[in-house]
Amino acid sequence: MKVKGLRWWVVGLIALATVINYIDRQSLGVLWPEIAKDLYPDKTDDERKEIYGLISTIFIFSYAFGQAIFGKIFDWVGTRLGFVLSIGVWSIATAFHALAQGILSFGIFRAILGVAEAGNWPGAAKGNAEWFPSNERAFAQGLFNSGAAIGGIISIPLIAYLTIHFSWKAIFVLVGLIGLLWLIPWVFIVKAPPKTHSWITEEEREHILCGQKKRDNIEKNDEEEYNPTTKQLLKHKESWGVIIASAVIDPIWWLFVIWIPIYLNEVYGMDVKGIGIYGWVPYVGAMLGAWFGGLLAQNRLKVGWTVNKTRKLVITIGCLIMLPSLLAMSNPGEPVNAVLIMAVILFGFQTAIGNVQTLPSDLFGKKTVGTLSGFAGMAAKLGAVGLTTLVPILTSGGNYTPVFIIGAAFAIIALLSIWILCPNIEPLKPKN
Repeated sequence: MKVKGLRWWVVGLIALATVINYIDRQSLGVLWPEIAKDLYPDKTDDERKEIYGLISTIFIFSYAFGQAIFGKIFDWVGTRLGFVLSIGVWSIATAFHALAQGILSFGIFRAILGVAEAGNWPGAAKGNAEWFPSNERAFAQGLFNSGAAIGGIISIPLIAYLTIHFSWKAIFVLVGLIGLLWLIPWVFIVKAPPKTHSWITEEEREHILCGQKKRDNIEKNDEEEYNPTTKQLLKHKESWGVIIASAVIDPIWWLFVIWIPIYLNEVYGMDVKGIGIYGWVPYVGAMLGAWFGGLLAQNRLKVGWTVNKTRKLVITIGCLIMLPSLLAMSNPGEPVNAVLIMAVILFGFQTAIGNVQTLPSDLFGKKTVGTLSGFAGMAAKLGAVGLTTLVPILTSGGNYTPVFIIGAAFAIIALLSIWILCPNIEPLKPKN
């Protein structure tokens, strides 16, 4: 049996895994007003926010180390088995949230969830490098990232609706089952990499493998890819450009992923149903930004632009969109204005991040992509841990202006790290 466009089936499944990933992680934030009322009826709003911030910090901290761990795991066991381990464990951990009784039990289940969910991103980067030629990678990465946005769009109103019919404990079990069902088509379809997959057409195989030999529109003619050791990898300033950019740009995303429901509840007094009505809007901007960033990069590469020029253009556009929008969040006015400005911020973020995440495959060989993606992901999550820890302190009383100013500064640093530390984005060679 031959399947036309098999690579798009693979990217579709990974995008769907990303949707599930975000449904699972968003559940706690949307349900928190109900959980806090149930478990912490005698606490003040600031005390409940501190508890939520602590649990979220545990999740992101675990997620950070999970990215480094799963980067290596995907390089060792491959994309197929790596995703089975990642999504299988995180789905079970999500269901176990129903047993949580307080900070300790929530912390344990969020830690397991964080480690396992982290595998989605180095796995997506590795799947991208395996299944797509270099000129299609930014678009494929945009599809992965749009899965995160779609997960946000779906999860917030879906979970708010489910609260009408189910308890918060039952909802965690239901969303956990979704990931286990995803494993069935994944194991069935992704039997092997494109070079040896029995279902792939010869035309598509040639398109993928030949395209992977071209970098920056130059045929490499049997030259072996550069796959350095971890020590050698970290000696390249370009690696640090990717790591630093990830460390400062990713906290902007997590600022909204973690705190949108709490922000709407605290600043505008919304309950779970109100959050369900407004909270999904920012993710529409994120979805459009993921598509825009990927399509713009693909278009520029097709008309002959270099990878270096293309990546820097798209990343710059994304950061310059975020900068004034983050500052505007200091005084957004009505809740409709607030969520629309958030949508613009997440549009800019997703425009940039898809191209930041393709940099490891632009710079190094396929056997190293997962490792650098894992280190960059770990740095990103450690940055997010720092900002998430500060949010309850900086926003005491409901003033979120300080964290939005920090986000604007992060956008500038991300832009500078790419321009200064990655002077020419192209396949690197061993250092003498």
